[in-house]
Amino acid sequence: MKRKLFQLIGSGVSGKKGRWITVGFWIVLVALLTVLFPTADSQKNERAEIFLIETDSAEANEILEREFPNNNGIPALLTWFRSEKLSDEDLQFIQQLSMELSDTPIEGATVPPFHEIPLPVLKEQISEDGTTFVLPVIFDEGLETQEISEKLESIKVMSGSVFPENPFDAQVDDGTLLVRATGPAGISVDATELFSQGDLSLLIGTVIIVLVFLLVIYRSPILALIPLISVGIAYSVISPVLGMMSKLGWIEFDSQAIAIMTVLLFGAGTDYCLFLISKFRKNLKLEVDKFIALNHAFAYSWGAISMSGLTVVAALIVLLVADYGAIHRFAIPFSLAIFIMMIASLTLVPALLAILGRASFFPFVPRTNVMLQERAQRRGKEFQPNKDKTKIGSRIGTLVTKSPWKVTITTIILLGVLAGFSTKIELTYDTLSSFPEDMPSREGFAILAEHFNSGELAPVSLIVESDDSVALEEQLRKLELVEEVSAGMVGANNTNLVKYELELTINPYSNEAIEYIPVLREKITTFLSSQGVAQADDKVWIAGQTAEQYDTSMITKSDEKAVIPIIIILISLLLLVYLRSIVATVYLVATVLLSYLSALGLGWIILHHFFGVEAIQGFIPLYAFVFIVALGEDYNIFMISSIWKRSKEVPLLQAIKEGVAETGGVITSAGLILAGTFAVLTTLPIQILVHFGTITAIGVLLDTFVVRPFLVPALTTLLGKWAFWPWKRRMLLVEENSREREYTKE
Repeated sequence: MKRKLFQLIGSGVSGKKGRWITVGFWIVLVALLTVLFPTADSQKNERAEIFLIETDSAEANEILEREFPNNNGIPALLTWFRSEKLSDEDLQFIQQLSMELSDTPIEGATVPPFHEIPLPVLKEQISEDGTTFVLPVIFDEGLETQEISEKLESIKVMSGSVFPENPFDAQVDDGTLLVRATGPAGISVDATELFSQGDLSLLIGTVIIVLVFLLVIYRSPILALIPLISVGIAYSVISPVLGMMSKLGWIEFDSQAIAIMTVLLFGAGTDYCLFLISKFRKNLKLEVDKFIALNHAFAYSWGAISMSGLTVVAALIVLLVADYGAIHRFAIPFSLAIFIMMIASLTLVPALLAILGRASFFPFVPRTNVMLQERAQRRGKEFQPNKDKTKIGSRIGTLVTKSPWKVTITTIILLGVLAGFSTKIELTYDTLSSFPEDMPSREGFAILAEHFNSGELAPVSLIVESDDSVALEEQLRKLELVEEVSAGMVGANNTNLVKYELELTINPYSNEAIEYIPVLREKITTFLSSQGVAQADDKVWIAGQTAEQYDTSMITKSDEKAVIPIIIILISLLLLVYLRSIVATVYLVATVLLSYLSALGLGWIILHHFFGVEAIQGFIPLYAFVFIVALGEDYNIFMISSIWKRSKEVPLLQAIKEGVAETGGVITSAGLILAGTFAVLTTLPIQILVHFGTITAIGVLLDTFVVRPFLVPALTTLLGKWAFWPWKRRMLLVEENSREREYTKE
């Protein structure tokens, strides 16, 4: 009954009239949305909230803004450097630039009047080795990143008219005077530019990867374009919808989200298309009428496509519970993109296939044996019937059903060993380290770190509430890892608030510095308590980038504890509803979790031992979990669906063999394409995306070539009828002595 219902739906979107109506609907929808709403790219917000809950560092920043207003603004540190020491002439040129900026001020930018400082006094601010000098520029708090970029560009242009050779264009190893804009403003500008430059190259690379794989697999230029056209049309719907939602203030997203969404859309979207296309091609070898072949393919594939799409959507929606802004903001754009792509796969793709018919596969057109025989007779050639092209899949199916214990133990040992390396992963929350070493702001940071105390780059702001009787400054100077302590500054409104700037002896972005934040808080709290300060825990605040990174690490870990269990539960429930088997649900989820841990382990082996990566960003394991588990479950669903359907008609062992053989080709193709699209991320100069792309691609490949063809069918073979428990149904089983018997409801 259900199959007939979806045959009717399939005929509705791909019938003689329905196919044209369906394609026309999508074209009109794209046209209307494009005219009415802005694109997603035009609504990106690169300065969205980092945290969605109140954090200690955020509370401290609020106090800074209220009580110590001189701290307002976004600093850019113009770092001047000459390897053979800065000359008096260099400093005079810098003073001349300062005067130009004073005479022709840039709106929204404040530059200290260094041109009014005597040269001998100015020279005292040079690093001890005489090579480095810093000119700070403070930008207004409300400026967008693009506006800051334009103002920094104005300073660069102005420098070109002041200096004989523009120091912004000089290279680090030139030996000439150079300047780099670093600090929060410089880093933000460079990061935004990196992502914006990567958008186009990522799109081109993804399209090329998908196109090449499709051409190699199907050897048909027409068919290769069908998934790309479908994804392109789906994206043309998704982009204005997201743009509209962002403009209305419903959601926020940045360049990183759009980049990953593009990869996800092409990878998953192509997979969904292939699920239908592969079955359609097989049916065309059995059925003369293309409409009947397509209807049967649709009725066969819709469940797996829908279930796969909904599984990914459910996993992505769960990200809404995350408190880390970047993770939370993935939820709506990604889940909406997958949902719309799923709808396109079930409507637009069948319509396009119905219009093109067998010509979709030109020049290797699938025909029935009768059609091939008639064609051979017309051409006077020998008749060559259709050949079985599932030999490799059949061999794998035979292997897993004949030796299920060997296959299960071998694959679990392999995956288990790889998973063991996931415990060796080192995490970092230093965003700057994920950018290219030749990025201007990172070069400037490296120069500052080498020639000044690294703690000066991002001092820790400590705020305490106490009376004058507490001699805290002296105590602070005794603390380990503290190099310098500024004189205390009293709050503008609350005179019991005192702020100290602490320069650490270590890199303020390092894990050691991040781990020092709670230690510092505890030491200060203990000291205040010993001095008679009541409720000292509530009277200590720590701000600065190190404190912010500490909060990032805590919130990311909290998000993992919240998101991962919910995703597992949701996916399990969806599988349970679809398969109606508790046992199958358990082992399908378990195998994908094992695959995820193995991907982390193998990814770390490759990144750390082969490419020298010291640590990966702290939120990458959660990113990878969402995509590997959700997308990996797609392939299990597609294959297990085939086994389930066949088990009603043939013995279970035969159903497993045929299910592995039938789905092997399409899942292998889909897995290679999906892994390839994520691998495109590794071509970008952004280490966060390189590491994420590497681990996710590995996870997809492990699912494609280990979990799906070997582990899952081997477990299904071992479990036999219990794989369906507690679903009571009629099916054929093969006993250990290979005699078939009918299994009826017990």
